[in-house]
Amino acid sequence: MSDYADEYRRKLTTAEDAIGRFLKSGDVVIHGVTIAEPPALLGAIAARARAGEVRGVKIYSFNPQKHAAATYMQSDLYDAIEPYSWFLSKADRARAATGLDQFIPSYLHQVPKFIREYMVVDLAVTTVSPMDKAGFFTFGTANDLTSTAARVAKKVVVEVNENMPRVFGDSLLHVSDVDAVVENHVPLMELPSPPPRSEDPAIGKAMADLIQDGAVLQLGIGGLPNAITPFLATRKDMGIHTELFGPGMVDLIRKGVINGRRKTLHRGKHVFAVSYGTRDTFEFMNDNPSLESYPSSYVMDPTVIARNDNMVAINSIIEVDLTGQCNAEEIGGWEYSGTGGQLDFVRGAYAANNGISIMAFYSTAKHGEVSRVVPRLHEGAAVTTPRMDTHYLATEYGIVNLKNKSVGQRALAIVSIAHPRFRDDLLREAEKMRLL
Repeated sequence: MSDYADEYRRKLTTAEDAIGRFLKSGDVVIHGVTIAEPPALLGAIAARARAGEVRGVKIYSFNPQKHAAATYMQSDLYDAIEPYSWFLSKADRARAATGLDQFIPSYLHQVPKFIREYMVVDLAVTTVSPMDKAGFFTFGTANDLTSTAARVAKKVVVEVNENMPRVFGDSLLHVSDVDAVVENHVPLMELPSPPPRSEDPAIGKAMADLIQDGAVLQLGIGGLPNAITPFLATRKDMGIHTELFGPGMVDLIRKGVINGRRKTLHRGKHVFAVSYGTRDTFEFMNDNPSLESYPSSYVMDPTVIARNDNMVAINSIIEVDLTGQCNAEEIGGWEYSGTGGQLDFVRGAYAANNGISIMAFYSTAKHGEVSRVVPRLHEGAAVTTPRMDTHYLATEYGIVNLKNKSVGQRALAIVSIAHPRFRDDLLREAEKMRLL
């Protein structure tokens, strides 16, 4: 038996014991993101708080999912646990609207810097892949901010799950750097791509027409960015440099469309920060040397993104106004999600040689009753992507380029991809705004 195996066994314990030893009142905790949420450890944290053993615990997350919602985000723990989030999700957006969860506006590439320089992290907990013979776990599906938290925290507890894929890149965590090991071999949470909508083929094809052989792809969250993948089957030698790695990209790799051969950064490697999907995605990732994960401070740094020639960034938005300002994070005046890595990729992609960014959205909401093209974003609305940064906009009615266009030319271009029933009103508003 190796020394690493001995150390593993010495540190192996239960979730209840690890949290009982290392969590104190007033502690700051950061947990693994999305698929890497550690259910046993989060459950133990909630149980300890529910028993009245700790109070004033601050827990930080990004896009929290069902394990967070089912444990420390429960309403009976309001007085014991203070949740904070750099990106809201279904799990916490309603609570954030009442002030019970605190949203932290941020660019995702800056979050690791917040953790390193502005926070004292008492405890980091995350799901990891099983230890190899050299004593290393990997962060699996979630590098992003998780790896930084684990490397600066006073105490680190890992939840080993045999279903978590082993991932290459800057994803290693050694057994000597953890304080306790918990085993919990449950099926990983699955987050499949949303089902396609009737508008998706028109939008996907319009976006695909802009993409050439050798392009490096980033796809944002949601169904619309992934609507493009079926229309890229005839492309050659594409690459990946993305915040999110998911099922659509797996399909293109298997078809040979994506191989990274022409990449100018990490040639032959598919670079990502977070992954999602189903069991098939995770099995494809496991021990696959073509996949490399890195912290969001690297993957989403605009200067790093710009080193990829032919970079194409595709993201979704909620609404756009006639000046080109894009809102991707608020609905009805309330925070819905967050900025995430959208603006990072918008700026990085446009700065790349032959790079482009595309914002995709459906022309209407609420079953066609509301236009997603508006005269101006409502007062106080978040501007996720400023008008100067917006490049291409795509709906089911077409795709337009706003770069180097006057305010009037922009307004006409944006109106042209709005739903036809709203175009006359939008043109009248553009005249009132003296854009035309």
